[in-house]
Amino acid sequence: MKASRYLAAGAATVLALGLTACGGSTGSSSSAGGSSGGAAGAPTDDSKCADAEVFCIGLVTDTGKVDDKSFNQAAHEGAKKAAEELKGFYKYVETQDAKDYAANMAQFTNKKYDAVVTVGFLMTDATIEAAKASPDTKFIGVDQFYDPAKVTVKNATGIQYPEDQAGYAAGYLAGLMTKTNKIGQVLGLEIPPVQKFAKGYEAGAKASNPGISVATVYHPAGDNAFNDPTWGAAEAQKQLGQGADIIFGAGGNTGNGALQEVAKADGAGESKFCIGVDTDQWNTVPAAQKCLITSATKELSQSVTDTLKTAQKGDFEGLTTMGSAGLAPFHDFDSKIPADVKTKVEKVVADLKSGSLKTGVTL
Repeated sequence: MKASRYLAAGAATVLALGLTACGGSTGSSSSAGGSSGGAAGAPTDDSKCADAEVFCIGLVTDTGKVDDKSFNQAAHEGAKKAAEELKGFYKYVETQDAKDYAANMAQFTNKKYDAVVTVGFLMTDATIEAAKASPDTKFIGVDQFYDPAKVTVKNATGIQYPEDQAGYAAGYLAGLMTKTNKIGQVLGLEIPPVQKFAKGYEAGAKASNPGISVATVYHPAGDNAFNDPTWGAAEAQKQLGQGADIIFGAGGNTGNGALQEVAKADGAGESKFCIGVDTDQWNTVPAAQKCLITSATKELSQSVTDTLKTAQKGDFEGLTTMGSAGLAPFHDFDSKIPADVKTKVEKVVADLKSGSLKTGVTL
């Protein structure tokens, strides 16, 4: 049996203006994609994952693609980076149907992988069940909360983020930038992480502009809630038609559809703008650059990398690991955002970071 290798990262929540790097890859629930990270001396397959000296990392997405240019992709890049730095082996599986969660995780636990990253709130229960069944594998649940009154396993930690803070900062900016006093948000499934972004966005917008109207729409329940760019585009078009001049797209590929619809609108980048989510989508969704003034980010890649790196060293200290959130740079819009707006947003970011400002968001 391999030695226990995890130490929980109990880092304090931080909101910082920052950048998250992302890339892309492919796979499916029946044929996983893999990467050894290319590091010299790293294993090229998972045939020796049971050996103590070989560190193997598996990742299972929820029902969405690993190259969604957003949430899944950021976790994927973080896991891949950890494998590179640890000279380990990495493979991912894309879930096509929620009923496959257990089977997809079993692809890794059956081969004695050291750590399995599961991506998304909806995988919470399945992740804990897998952790119970495979105590020698460490499980990292992105956007997952494990109630200590109900969960007693020692081989799992859920990474959580202050999405409400990132949403608040983005909304505060939108409230100062709007000319119509109408903004919108096109969202994925109505689950806690998405709700925290949405409620934070609305709270921030109303804090900077009390007379503002915020249109909010969540994707209907379904396996494609985070992978429906056509729906996202249609909803963004509706909000634009109702007078919204800034739209927040927060829902994986669904949100990406909204961003790209705003980028195609008359006045994009001049009188109509969009805000991305999870990663700095200036880098991952170049088709949205025409309207993208910033992104409400979760520094997800780095938190996954850091948590996996500590997985090689010791045991979990607790059921929760705190990640950080922030705003991406303004990029080409930096010169177009008034100096007083930048100053006000920077103060909000600093106050959220210090804890002197609260979003007021509760679920």
